Amino acid sequence: MSMTLYHGQPNGPSLTVLAALFEKGVDADLQFLDLAAGERHALPVAGQTEVAMSIEGEGPVLLVDGEAMADSVFVGCYLDDIGSGPSLRPADPYKRWQVMMWCRQIIERLAPAAGYLGIHEASAPDISDDRLPRIQSEDLRARWADWRDGKFEDEKLEDSRVKVTQAVEKCEAQLNGHDWLFGDFSLADLETYAWLAGMVTVVPSAFVAAPRTMDWLARTKARPSVKRALAQASQDSPEASWAPGPEINRWG
Repeated sequence: MSMTLYHGQPNGPSLTVLAALFEKGVDADLQFLDLAAGERHALPVAGQTEVAMSIEGEGPVLLVDGEAMADSVFVGCYLDDIGSGPSLRPADPYKRWQVMMWCRQIIERLAPAAGYLGIHEASAPDISDDRLPRIQSEDLRARWADWRDGKFEDEKLEDSRVKVTQAVEKCEAQLNGHDWLFGDFSLADLETYAWLAGMVTVVPSAFVAAPRTMDWLARTKARPSVKRALAQASQDSPEASWAPGPEINRWG
């Protein structure tokens, strides 16, 4: 089986998939993409629906025998199924539902907020005029154009800060009596860490009264698979590297 992982700096969805790959002992050829320059849209598989219409925005792409997969949680599930070692999802049906529902909440609430705040803090993108039209998803292309033009809405920024704070509050409650979010280390820990770690300096007020969450962040960062993922960075402070994430939910 031929497997290539195209990934960005180890932050957000790229961090989730890199760490899942290492956690499960799966071998893949690692190819770095400058997501903040729109390089994902120059891939030979960029036109495949699974890549072009990925709901998480600028995320990694796993190519397996020519078939492309995107969206970090679902790629993580695939790696969990084919890899060795402890599962990243509980065997118990109810506990598995809990983990997957948590991941969905992260995808739909925290990820759009973190992505929006992240690009607001980052430098304007170095995306060429000929690459922007290659972005097939209309809403993603619009988010790129807004970022390039420095167009950010104060209401969305404030709402995003609220959602980051709410995510930290959920973590703080969930970690009461647990080292990991759902007992054993799981995909929920990876996906949550991947989007939340970069928010410590962006929304510091969210973490002031969250000692369990801060300890969990440190514990997750020290996990061998996460350390190895972070070692793939080509710059200092990869948690400050952002590209447009998921679209902010219109329904709140």
